[in-house]
Amino acid sequence: MKTLKYILFLLLIAIIGLAIYIAVQPNEFNFSRSKVIKAPTPMVFNKVNDFKNWPDFSPWIEQEPNATLTYGDKTSGVDGNYAWKGEVLGEGNMKTTALEKDKSISQHISFIKPFESESDINWTFENTLEGTKVTWGMKGKQDFMTKMYTTFAGSIEENTAPDFERGLFKLDSIIDTDMKKYSIAVDGIKEYGGGFYLYKTTNANSTNISSKMGQQFGTIMSYIAQNNIQMAGMPLTVYNEMNNENGSIIMSNGIPVTEKIILPSGSEISCGYIPKTKSLKTTLLGNYTYLPKAWEKTMAYLGENNLEASDIKPFEIYTTDPGEVPNPADWRTEIYVPVK
Repeated sequence: MKTLKYILFLLLIAIIGLAIYIAVQPNEFNFSRSKVIKAPTPMVFNKVNDFKNWPDFSPWIEQEPNATLTYGDKTSGVDGNYAWKGEVLGEGNMKTTALEKDKSISQHISFIKPFESESDINWTFENTLEGTKVTWGMKGKQDFMTKMYTTFAGSIEENTAPDFERGLFKLDSIIDTDMKKYSIAVDGIKEYGGGFYLYKTTNANSTNISSKMGQQFGTIMSYIAQNNIQMAGMPLTVYNEMNNENGSIIMSNGIPVTEKIILPSGSEISCGYIPKTKSLKTTLLGNYTYLPKAWEKTMAYLGENNLEASDIKPFEIYTTDPGEVPNPADWRTEIYVPVK
């Protein structure tokens, strides 16, 4: 009997000691994980901001893809929300409470089943030289029952952080896939309306054409702004010479204007004119890196349909402003090859 009392006494001491140990554990938890995604910050922000995109990268929905998801009247921005219910996921909901466009998103998550708890979710988006640094964090309070659970099962960070890492990996993957989408359509013979344009001419090759275009357009845009000249369309490039053997080109990068502009003697900028003309038109929807494929398809169409290019030089028009459309897959470029 004395032995039993002694054992019970030791057990009581152990229980009290364990309770004290659990009670002195941190009252809050706070952790985050980060990943650099090679994509424009607005594109990454927009993907995370809309809960309808979450099934694509959520590590939890991946575990139960058939779970029931319910979306609120708003799914993006402040008050955007959705809820889930499933055998594996349990039941809960999430709501966006605050955001700073392209910089941060704050959310509140509530778990209802199999246990009740609440936490705060925080996202930050930082533009870097390598891309967008995305940080996904979670913080909340730990009551006694939560402390007891984490004492035996491991901390919330140990249990949840791997899911955050998986989610960021999937987010990176789907954005990369989205950015690589493209389509090329030969639209056939169309009539280009013609007009004046201010331009600069230079030579380039496949390695420096993008940087040279940027410099050329920047100089022309600056001149237009300084002289209050009215633009009449989106930037274009006229290809004066194209050497298929070594990939070198001579190009004129220009901005359409409403009328002929008389420029001062010695100006590095010139004013040109493209007449109204019939052209074979091709439309590329996608990154500019796919333009060689679009040109290849255009030239093949010319040959297959016995079309002969005229003396008017071929040109491209960049109808989408990348500053307003972050996803390269949505950039629209029109190719015109004037024909006889």
